Amino acid sequence: MGTAVKKRRGASIEEEKGDKVFEATPWQLVWWKFSRHRLALASLVVLGFLYVGVFFAEFLAPYDPTVMDKNYIHCPPTAVRFRDAEGRFSLRPFVYAKRGVMDMRTLKVTYTDDTTTKYYIRFFVRGAEYKFWGLWKARLHLYGTADPEGRVFLFGADRQGRDLLSRLVHGSRISLSVPFVGIFFTFILGILIGGISGYFGGIADVIVQRIIEFLRSIPSIPLWMGLSAALPPFWSVTKIYFGIVIILSLVGWTGLARVVRGKFMAVKAEDFVMAAELDGVGTLRMIFQYLLPSFTSYMIASLTLSIPGTIIGETSLSFIGLGLQAPAISWGVLLKDAQAINVLAGAPWLLIPALFVIISVLAFNFVGDGIRDAADPYAKV
Repeated sequence: MGTAVKKRRGASIEEEKGDKVFEATPWQLVWWKFSRHRLALASLVVLGFLYVGVFFAEFLAPYDPTVMDKNYIHCPPTAVRFRDAEGRFSLRPFVYAKRGVMDMRTLKVTYTDDTTTKYYIRFFVRGAEYKFWGLWKARLHLYGTADPEGRVFLFGADRQGRDLLSRLVHGSRISLSVPFVGIFFTFILGILIGGISGYFGGIADVIVQRIIEFLRSIPSIPLWMGLSAALPPFWSVTKIYFGIVIILSLVGWTGLARVVRGKFMAVKAEDFVMAAELDGVGTLRMIFQYLLPSFTSYMIASLTLSIPGTIIGETSLSFIGLGLQAPAISWGVLLKDAQAINVLAGAPWLLIPALFVIISVLAFNFVGDGIRDAADPYAKV
């Protein structure tokens, strides 16, 4: 029977779980320790919200991200109000109509609130038609106004009058999916090349390590730029997307390969590996059934920690004009509009996509730290 242990703040897993520690599976032990990492759990929740936006982008975006409106060029974020200009309170939030006036000397448009025209914000409204994941047509949006003339720009509008929030939500599909597609190729290359280096050793190990050292000695940005410049300019958005993914994978596999190599060299001397060799186990079965499962958690932690670099890589390439280009929508493409200082001075809200890049990168880093700490489930914290 398990020993009843009173939970207390700062108690170790052994003190908190008692005898259950000795009966738990490896994945239970990993989860118990990961769940004690509060910052990692909070980051996991943040990533959950971000990926809800990825899956339901068309529904969450109030407007079509490609539709331009010359009446709202660089329109600032709309203030959502509950009290009108005369001091009357309303339970239903509303926004005032925006009126733009151009200064004929500077050609700058200044927007003011038209307090005579209110647009009440409603949830689950019918708006612009879209195809959900390109499969079926729908018109339902999370929020909007009943009047089609009403505009709710929570994050402002860009230089072509397009809603920045809608573009930001749609852009998350590329910016937050590139890491996982790239990680797939990184995982394959890292396991294959690192496994060959660590399992066979000798000349194969020497050649692989020299290649890794050469690739890691090249500055990342110039290498990305050189590989991206090799992509044909006439390629479609989809081809360029996968081209960027492959480029990031070709650079990112070296870290995982070294982790796999080191683990292979440490584990292949263990008794269970020697016993499997004496039993006549083949090379592929030895690698996938005996060696890799012994440090799966470390590989997961390594891959998780490499995701932020992939996000930054795609954003950087798109920002400098060597990655995805319009009409594709990604966070890097959106930040490209904020390159000009004169534009940024008048429309600072164009930097909002950078905030989401920072949040996602930090969240993945914290989750990776939590997984890395949980990779040794018997260690006390």
